[in-house]
Amino acid sequence: MDRTVPAGAARLLDFIRATEVGTDDRSGYDVIYGHNQGKLPKPVTLMTVDEVIASQASWTRRFKSSATGGYQFMRNTLKDLKAELGLRGAQVLDPDLQDRLGFHLLKRRGYEPFVAGTITRDEFGKRLAQEWASFPVLRATKGAHRTLSRGQSYYAGDQLNKALVQPAKVEAVLAEVLALSRASVAVAADPVPPAPVALPKPEPVDEAEPTPTFFPAPTTMPLPAPDPIAAISKAIGAAKGGAAGALASVGGMTGVSGALSAANWLPSLSTTQLLVIFGGVTAVVAVILCAGFAFWRAYKAPANASA
Repeated sequence: MDRTVPAGAARLLDFIRATEVGTDDRSGYDVIYGHNQGKLPKPVTLMTVDEVIASQASWTRRFKSSATGGYQFMRNTLKDLKAELGLRGAQVLDPDLQDRLGFHLLKRRGYEPFVAGTITRDEFGKRLAQEWASFPVLRATKGAHRTLSRGQSYYAGDQLNKALVQPAKVEAVLAEVLALSRASVAVAADPVPPAPVALPKPEPVDEAEPTPTFFPAPTTMPLPAPDPIAAISKAIGAAKGGAAGALASVGGMTGVSGALSAANWLPSLSTTQLLVIFGGVTAVVAVILCAGFAFWRAYKAPANASA
């Protein structure tokens, strides 16, 4: 079945083919009236629309009817469909094209009003019987040639056509058609939502380390312990420097001493005496420095221990 045909119409078209040509399988699309398809040079489904229309004139003479294909298209019907739908004469009358043409015939006969509930089942059944001679009317009505009873072909009395299926079967199939059509409408009105689409994970972004909002408490670092050896060495070096300075200035001191002696302010001292005096002073200074350092070390020791 062509995929453009809705489910309800597809069920009815299958039933029409089975009733008209005796089968709803692929072979039914090649049948011509009286099952004379074996007498044709090639199958109907390989012939173009124009080839079929041209051949149907001779089939009417040879086989008494031009009915062709799965839906038994009459020659005049096929010509009308070509003009109405703008078919190209070179189009092949394959199964899909036959299905689309069959669906168009259903719509001509009121398929859409029927599934919409605007015409009755019996009325739609009568219209189907007008299109396909093997279908019965579903109630007593006036036919093409005479007044009909329920179950007769619309063309009864032409000495050619008769109903090939019981009206109850037609009614059952039409009930299926309605159910399929309404189910399709319900699905279309409430479609299944699409599956959620997974969004791609964002690429990691290198961000600068944020500046902390707190400030670390200052750390009190203990002062390094003094090196006594280095301190003593430094003090002795200072004393030596002082002594050297003193010795360097002995000449000056001698001159000063002489001047003071001449003024009778200081007794006259020899150079040796001056050296002895300066040596003593240097020794005293060194002792004072060492004592001061020892005192300072003793003072700082408890503070470093508590820290």
